[in-house]
Amino acid sequence: MQFKHPEIFYFLFLLVIPILVHLFQLRRFKKEYFTNVRFLKELSIQTRKSSKIKKWLLLATRLLLLSFLIIVFAQPFFKAKDSKNSSNEMYIVLDNSFSMQAKGQKGELLKRAVQELLENTPENQTFSLITNSQTFWNTDIKSIRTELQNLKYSALPFQLESAMAKIKSRKSDVNKDVIVITDAVGLQSKQLKSIDKDFNTYFIIPETEQKNNASIDSVFIHQNLDDFYEIGLKLSAFGEKNKEIPVALYNQNKLIAKTLTKFDNKEKTIYFTIPKKDFHGYASIIDNGLEYDNTLFFSISKPEKSNVISIGTPEKSNFLFRIYTSDEFNYSNFTIATLDYNSLENQNTIVLNELDEIPQALQTTLKSLVEKGSNLIVIPSATISVANLNQFIMNFGSVQFKSLENKEKLITKINFNHPLFAGVFESKIDNFQYPKTKKSFGISSSNPAVLYYEDQSAFLTSITNPLASVYIFAAPINIENSNFQQSPLIVPTFYKMAINSRNQGINELTIGNNNPFLVDATLSKDEILNVKNDNETFIPIQQILNNKVKLTFNDYPEQAGNFGIYKQKENLKNISFNYNRTESNLAKANENILSEYKTINSIETVFNTLQTDRTDNQIWKWFVIFALLFLVTEMAIIRFVK
Repeated sequence: MQFKHPEIFYFLFLLVIPILVHLFQLRRFKKEYFTNVRFLKELSIQTRKSSKIKKWLLLATRLLLLSFLIIVFAQPFFKAKDSKNSSNEMYIVLDNSFSMQAKGQKGELLKRAVQELLENTPENQTFSLITNSQTFWNTDIKSIRTELQNLKYSALPFQLESAMAKIKSRKSDVNKDVIVITDAVGLQSKQLKSIDKDFNTYFIIPETEQKNNASIDSVFIHQNLDDFYEIGLKLSAFGEKNKEIPVALYNQNKLIAKTLTKFDNKEKTIYFTIPKKDFHGYASIIDNGLEYDNTLFFSISKPEKSNVISIGTPEKSNFLFRIYTSDEFNYSNFTIATLDYNSLENQNTIVLNELDEIPQALQTTLKSLVEKGSNLIVIPSATISVANLNQFIMNFGSVQFKSLENKEKLITKINFNHPLFAGVFESKIDNFQYPKTKKSFGISSSNPAVLYYEDQSAFLTSITNPLASVYIFAAPINIENSNFQQSPLIVPTFYKMAINSRNQGINELTIGNNNPFLVDATLSKDEILNVKNDNETFIPIQQILNNKVKLTFNDYPEQAGNFGIYKQKENLKNISFNYNRTESNLAKANENILSEYKTINSIETVFNTLQTDRTDNQIWKWFVIFALLFLVTEMAIIRFVK
């Protein structure tokens, strides 16, 4: 037991007052004469004994009464079990990612967590609230009641290390209490390392009733027919399978196709055929899981011819005329002597076809064009200097040519996972007719190859930047050195290398990925592009690249949907944004890694625990009760004891 005001005990000297009163009684006895002396003598003895006992009882009660009153003013208490942390700063980390849309026993996890915060947070409690998308420093529950009630789900996944970095940035002389409210979907042990060991950290893990969920993951053009697109939708099922799910396709909010699908496996692809026109809509499914991944927005622009130029001798470039046909491409061929450098600015794809030397001026021009979004295809000549070739390739990345090998090699392996072949092959092919080369350069590269030789060395590799790709062959592919021109692989390979440079096909970006996007536009110095739809408008980061504009969106827009890119009132291009699907698998909730941390069932329990452990047990009220009890006892003694 401790005392808040121990100096009050100096007043204990007042206890001498009842003692003095007891010792020096002021009352005198008078002599009275009675006839029966023996009887009066016995009565006198009894009266004196009774009076003496009464005085001792009164002295005891008065001493105890005064003692307890003094103790009351000294304010005794029992020290709290966790008193050293009573002045801690409080931080609440609230996960508002899309996985918190899942339903628990009392509704959606996020909405229930917000309701518990509003109901159970003490009004005088100062704290800081950190969500995936917003931060409120040194506030209280009254001040942010409206913001909490209007809190929306965030496209940003829950990142514990980011929240902890914000907390650590708030320097303070006292320790910190951290309450983390998350469903633990995607939580990894390496993220827990960001928690300071000195923090008093609590985890609240709301549980879902069921973890079944289906999602639309991506969309792609499977076939490019004369008048139609065949598009593929990739869907995933988590948990329960063999359940029919309706799938619908909308263009400009009008239903154009609908079907039912059943998952036999975790993943499934379904196909729709749509007219070869502008498409600005979405695909949707209906399931009992999360809502955010049930809709995938995408746009398809009307096909435009792509500009392709090859630089090399005509006899070695004839095969490109058969691939880059006039219905889809504006193709032209020039020798190095007849090349107009100014014409390169308008090209989407540039093919260097077996040049014996790459001039320095051409190297500089091509480097600039690749940075602005033009694809480059490099087919080496057997007579080119390796030093000249490496000097050129170093402008784009870490690929090195080695000496020419006079050895026949078979091309035996396709990297089906490479973006170049996305949507090209319906199934993996192992028994195709292997093309070959007679002479080839060795290539050293850290990037995965597109096509491999039988010895696992690269025949075709690539270097990518956010806007374009550089494709590099390891050998000349003229008919004297290789039969690759007769291989079925040549058409999809060169076709895809050219169309990947165009901003057509499917325009669909993931919010937060920061992939740049090119728009054909010519802007004056003060002009800007903005992105908008009926609900949201924002200005992306933009960089003018001659007749193009590079847009970077960062974490915008806030909500997924179909948007238009506008130059003032002119719609230059349609574009769609979707949420990242990383939250779709609710089975990723990893609660087991929290075994070393305090996990508590509810917010109410947290505040009650902190209140109990950190509040001193004030016991002065008990001494008030005892003082009153002795006061009543004294009055009873005076009245009833003779």
